[in-house]
Amino acid sequence: MRKRTLLVPALLFMIAVFGCTRKASAQEEPKESGVSKTAKAEDSVDAYRLDVSFNELEDGKKLNTRHYSIDLTGGRPNDIKIGTRVPVVSANCNSSSASSPSGGASEQYQYLDLGTHLSAQLISHGNELHVSGDISSLDTSAGPETSARLGPVIRQIKIEGSTALVLGKPILIGSADDPNSKRQFQLEVTVTKLR
Repeated sequence: MRKRTLLVPALLFMIAVFGCTRKASAQEEPKESGVSKTAKAEDSVDAYRLDVSFNELEDGKKLNTRHYSIDLTGGRPNDIKIGTRVPVVSANCNSSSASSPSGGASEQYQYLDLGTHLSAQLISHGNELHVSGDISSLDTSAGPETSARLGPVIRQIKIEGSTALVLGKPILIGSADDPNSKRQFQLEVTVTKLR
C-alpha cells in the first residue's frame, strides 16, 4: 500500500511537469532556419500588377495612349525605362593635337537620356502606391538652325504622386496641361492583385 501512495503523487508530479513543459513549448514559435513563422508572415508581401496608361488629350478627346505594366512586391521601387541616349556637345576644345581628325577643334559630348521612365513603389506596409512617370523627347518644331545655335530643345512631362491602393479601378495619379498647345497629359494606373 505504501508503494501505491508514493506512486500516485510521483505520477501526478510527472504529469504536471510534462504538461507544463509541453505548454511552454507550444507557446514558443516554431522556427525555420532561424526565422519565426510570425516574422515570415510579416515579411511576406502581396504581389500586384500595375497597368499604367500615359494619355494625351486635346479638347477632351484622347489622341494617344501608351500602355505599360509593372509587377510590384514589397517596398522596393520597380522601374521601366525606354529611350535613347542623345549626344550633346558640352565643350569645344581648340587644339592642334593629333587626336582630332582635322588637327583643329575637338568637341566633348555629354549624353542625355530621353524617352519614358516609369517608377512605382508600394509604401506604408503596402497600403499606399507611389507612381512617377517621366516622358521626354527632342522638340523638332524648333527648327535645325535654332538647334545648331542653342543645342537641342528638350520637351518633358513629369507626373508624380501617391494614392491609396485601390484594386481594379483606374486611378488618376495626375494630369498636366501643355503650355505650348491645347493638349493635356494624364498618368493613370489600374492595380490588380496577383495570386
